[in-house]
Amino acid sequence: MIIQFICRAILLGVPLLYGSTGEIVTEKSGHLNLGIPGIMYTGAISGVVGSFIYENACGNDLSRMNPLLAVLIPLLCAIAGATLMGLIYSFLTVTLHANQNVTGLALTTLGIGLGNFLGASLINITKSELPSIALTKTSSFFSAKLPFADNLGWFGELFLSHDFLTYLAIIIALVVSFVLNRTRVGLNLRSVGENPATADAAGINVIKYRYLATCIGSAIAGLGGLQYVMAYATGVWSNNAFGDRGWMAIALVIFALWKPSMAIVGSFLFGALCNANNYIQGLGTETQELFKMLPYVVTIVVLIITSMRKKREHQPPANLGLNYFREER
Repeated sequence: MIIQFICRAILLGVPLLYGSTGEIVTEKSGHLNLGIPGIMYTGAISGVVGSFIYENACGNDLSRMNPLLAVLIPLLCAIAGATLMGLIYSFLTVTLHANQNVTGLALTTLGIGLGNFLGASLINITKSELPSIALTKTSSFFSAKLPFADNLGWFGELFLSHDFLTYLAIIIALVVSFVLNRTRVGLNLRSVGENPATADAAGINVIKYRYLATCIGSAIAGLGGLQYVMAYATGVWSNNAFGDRGWMAIALVIFALWKPSMAIVGSFLFGALCNANNYIQGLGTETQELFKMLPYVVTIVVLIITSMRKKREHQPPANLGLNYFREER
């Protein structure tokens, strides 16, 4: 039961890890992107659309589907859809200097509305009796695990039985952590988020870094939406089933103190807190609802503690949420 609980917590936490890692990259440039929930939703539906088209092109015959294409098409579609949302956000906030908070919230509304529209359209096309669409054939490729994992007992089940997007999420978080802390690109990006005027005076292209950070961060977050559909929901898309995972990913950024490596631990902890709700069904609905609040409560506690300690390395970028006007430099 303990092994199953941990594996379930990891499965629940991976979409949060993608979302928080993408948001950390974005926020390091000084952009507070509250559109992450909509971006993750868009990434999910974009991958679903790509998968739906490919499955129908193969006549829904598993033997005719190429495993590489079955994975690559929805993967690229999710990245493309999420990146486009990030590009819209960048254009509005960097080029047009729109308010970042309002733009992010509008992007969330747009992403969820677009996802529900496309999801309902696909459901109508399939003439499904249920308000959902099943892409179980594609999901089987995403959920494939190492063939020898079952022979290694608890070790194989705990460490080797996850879908490849789980391992990819950890790799991306570690790579982002290395780039931010050990490379000149990361140093430039952090300087843009801390003091864009000084970075601009030093010859760093603030506009380019903010565009790239937001688009790359959005692409990473979009993979979280795809992982949720293909691995957690086993290829079944239902409108509004994504829940509040996008907002939890934003809360996880604060919990992780803007460190991708800490987000790995935090995402699995959040997944465990969410999963605990399934193990207390005998304690009443009220207690279950209280457990659903735990990730946010933990985030608030961490925020209070870090604010009291006043350590600079535990604070967000100094210019977070503020637009940069070069003429005011």
